[in-house]
Amino acid sequence: MQTPTHDEAIASTREWLEKAVIGLNLCPFAKSVYVKNQVRFVVSDATEPAQLAEELAKELRLLADSSPEEIDTTLLIHPYVLQRFLDFNEFQDIADAIVEELELDGVLQVASFHPKFQFGGTGVNDIGNYTNRSPWPTQHLIREASIDRAVEAFPEAEAIFERNIDTVTKLGVEGWQALFAPKH
Repeated sequence: MQTPTHDEAIASTREWLEKAVIGLNLCPFAKSVYVKNQVRFVVSDATEPAQLAEELAKELRLLADSSPEEIDTTLLIHPYVLQRFLDFNEFQDIADAIVEELELDGVLQVASFHPKFQFGGTGVNDIGNYTNRSPWPTQHLIREASIDRAVEAFPEAEAIFERNIDTVTKLGVEGWQALFAPKH
């Protein structure tokens, strides 16, 4: 995997968000905040997990202190650290601890996306893993209030995961790759 510039990391993350997350409706709540420009895209220069933890804390505070109309959610893209999925997955415990330490538990949460994302009990190449595969390791900072509002609007939110697995299974690996193939 080559090292991207900030602009390249944001561009490929936007493309993933538009074509997969919104385009395949993997998250029925993403489109409204995206079209209203309420998604903050931040690229971290961190090369060590400790640096990323500091930046994550800074971004969590910024999101908590911002109006939801300005910033509803943040994608903290970190292409220079936690490239190995197991290291990235372990970092989630640190991310959760930071949320608690900042007393933002119940206010914000951190979801994770990674190019090699793998759900427990699945094989590396299991198509279901693609529901959480992003171009770069990414921490998604989400407001709990936004999740609550979205769940009210989409009462069967627990069915989203299963529907997403069905969507990517029907698409297949080739179909997923075709989403991002350059158009000639």
